[in-house]
Amino acid sequence: MSETFLPELPQELWRAGKLELAHGVRQFLQVMRMASAGLGQFLAEIESRGVKDLYGYRSTAAWFADIAGLSSREAGPIVRRAIALNPTRTLDGTEIPPVAPATAAAAAEGAIGDHRIDQILEFLGKIPAEVSPEDREYAEKTLATLARKAGPRELTKAETQMLGWLDPDGNEPKDPEPAPPSREVRLERRRDGFWKLTGLLDDELGARTAAVLDAYAKPRPVDEFGQADPRSKAERQGDAFAEVLDLAIACPDQPGTSGYRTLLHVTIGLEELKTGIGTACLDFVGTMTAREARLAACDCLMLPIVLSAAGEPLDMGRLRRFVTPGQRRALNIRDRGCAFPGCHRQPKHCHAHHIDHWADGGPTDLRNLTLLCGFHHRLIHHGDWQVRMAADGLPEFTPPQYLDPLRRPRRNTLHRAAA
Repeated sequence: MSETFLPELPQELWRAGKLELAHGVRQFLQVMRMASAGLGQFLAEIESRGVKDLYGYRSTAAWFADIAGLSSREAGPIVRRAIALNPTRTLDGTEIPPVAPATAAAAAEGAIGDHRIDQILEFLGKIPAEVSPEDREYAEKTLATLARKAGPRELTKAETQMLGWLDPDGNEPKDPEPAPPSREVRLERRRDGFWKLTGLLDDELGARTAAVLDAYAKPRPVDEFGQADPRSKAERQGDAFAEVLDLAIACPDQPGTSGYRTLLHVTIGLEELKTGIGTACLDFVGTMTAREARLAACDCLMLPIVLSAAGEPLDMGRLRRFVTPGQRRALNIRDRGCAFPGCHRQPKHCHAHHIDHWADGGPTDLRNLTLLCGFHHRLIHHGDWQVRMAADGLPEFTPPQYLDPLRRPRRNTLHRAAA
């Protein structure tokens, strides 16, 4: 990436002539556009490496929103644009070429801005899949060249003409939608380890489901440091679904769980469990990372099956609950909710987190426990935040150096202020 330098401002701008003013505007506009393209390269590289492994966030957009002080609505388009214009890599290192390389070249030169880029990307999304790669490449190059000098209307006109050439028959007429069944839910495990949930709900159940998800999917309020909730609506609803399941599992009348949060059968090597590096077998059918096993072990029932390096079962652990009901009540009274700075989540939405993990010899007592909501529990396990117990017996959190170079400890003051 070539270096760029800001143009110098005249010492007395009011003396500048109209040509000098226009030239200055064009120079700064070009620098802004080139800087935006350079930023996109960094974001694409973070996306390739995996933002969860790097910084503990669920998505590059969520991490960038925190870094830049933006909302998720503002950060999302910037990250999507960066991924579309720059090559990225899969987990096995296979390179994924950019969606619009000619547009990326024009952006890197500072010749086009975000609005024209988005206009071209939107057009490329309308091209039918059966169009040949050569025709698609030609169309993108033509629009990228035109966008250097054309305005939005001229570009729209060219796109309409080009789409007529690429897809003269237009969209195929759709068959009428069949009448949906009353209630239908499918849960399938994909090869990549994720689970796909699909279904159809009748009007009544759909309304009830929407009401429950909406109640738990409200954005977190702006915290005391001015950070807004970076999650998209879909991400908030996903977290809400997890919270509803946690509440159902913890219900004393729930069949098969007896009020415990989770029951896990985890087969894992002792070294993997201690270090958090490696994988574990979950319930004999799936896999989870060793770090995820450590996270789940904070507040659940586990049946640990510890293996030697050769795979020989060394110990078949007994079913046990790490945090007793009495300890949980004491935690609720002390922390009054998620202890992470700025979080408003109440105790019923929180997990009991071991500050020094039990696999590392950490005791299960109040001096080594704190309440964390699901989001901040994952952030502590996978991110650069750290938690410790202060001298007064209350938890405090140390932020990453990129958020605070001095790494000054922070506390949650929201619950005590509301008490």
